[in-house]
Amino acid sequence: MPENQIYKHINEQILPQCFNAAVKAGAAIMGIYKSHDYDISLKSDKTPITIADRLAHNTIKEHLGPSRIPVLSEEGREMLYDERRNWELFLLVDPLDGTKEFIKGNNEFTVNIALLYNNQCVASILYVPYHCKMYVAVKGEGAYLIRDIVPQAEPTYKAKQIEQMMERLPLACNRHDEFRVAVSRSHQTPETFQRIEELKALHPNLEVVEQGSSYKFCLLAEGAIDYYIRTTNTYEWDTAAGELILAEAGGQTLSYPEGEPLKYNKDDLRNPWFEAKGPYFK
Repeated sequence: MPENQIYKHINEQILPQCFNAAVKAGAAIMGIYKSHDYDISLKSDKTPITIADRLAHNTIKEHLGPSRIPVLSEEGREMLYDERRNWELFLLVDPLDGTKEFIKGNNEFTVNIALLYNNQCVASILYVPYHCKMYVAVKGEGAYLIRDIVPQAEPTYKAKQIEQMMERLPLACNRHDEFRVAVSRSHQTPETFQRIEELKALHPNLEVVEQGSSYKFCLLAEGAIDYYIRTTNTYEWDTAAGELILAEAGGQTLSYPEGEPLKYNKDDLRNPWFEAKGPYFK
């Protein structure tokens, strides 16, 4: 399929499907969140998983199944590199990003769905169900915020309806004087604080903002935060959707300290350390 036809198909078909899948997953997540019955267990890497993670994964996979696009999900079965290395088009999904924040009850969790074409993220949906905020981006077409998207079990949003609700990012109202640096609420290291001290030398008015999940990318894209440093382990599904939203808003994400672009669909799905800069970064 020619590239222009691919993007037409993304905007008219794939993006609305992913949008509705995220809203539907958000409804499943919020149902568990309000019940406080999380059914917490540990995965092989010692990170927590809840019934909400599993429900959101199943919801997204079932909703997107008819698209016949392969899904690589944090909560799906482990796929060997030989099985996925030649995928031209696939979905990279984190059905519940910020499980630790979900368990703590602080509402900083997201649903991440990224569409990759030749291992480049070309479209993404990032949903913050507690705040009813949806972030949408298509490569080369900008990043957008859509407000008041309430979690629901049977969403039916269409492409035209989505387009009419879009608010272009960054938001001019979020310009600010202080230099705001985001750090993960649950994942901080000495290297994180060392980098913050380096930035303080350049920005005496630096303000640290603790924030969970990939919502940090959204706040960067909005222009509410200027910089985000991550010096602990993350995976490709943690960054793909948010990275495109930030890039299309005028920001940038690079490995730290090397300064190289992040790569996707690698043999090892772990990311290097990285730093992300918002559109108003100076």
